[in-house]
Amino acid sequence: MYSKELLKGTLRTIILNLLSENGKMYGYEITQKVKELSEGKIQLTEGALYPTLHKLEAEGFLTTETMNIGKRVRKYYTLTELGSEKSSSKIKEFSDFVATMQVVLGGFKTSDSK
Repeated sequence: MYSKELLKGTLRTIILNLLSENGKMYGYEITQKVKELSEGKIQLTEGALYPTLHKLEAEGFLTTETMNIGKRVRKYYTLTELGSEKSSSKIKEFSDFVATMQVVLGGFKTSDSK
């Protein structure tokens, strides 16, 4: 599992990218998809996810839709047009950051590479 510091800096990008790829998603679905895609290395907590979702919504990047599923009410999040643009720019920014970090750290080796 990765440190909270690394996750905090990438959470917005993760959420925007998932919504870009999957359309509308609800909070628990987002946590499970991240866990699945990261093979358990990234486990989002509600305490990190929902404030970020609410902030993205307040900034105009997401819209919400409430649906009744049986006896439960589920809130789905979808990217706005502005959110789609932001998603693309955040992904490009993150890719550039990773490439820059590899240069700065001298082509670091992971514990998996020998």
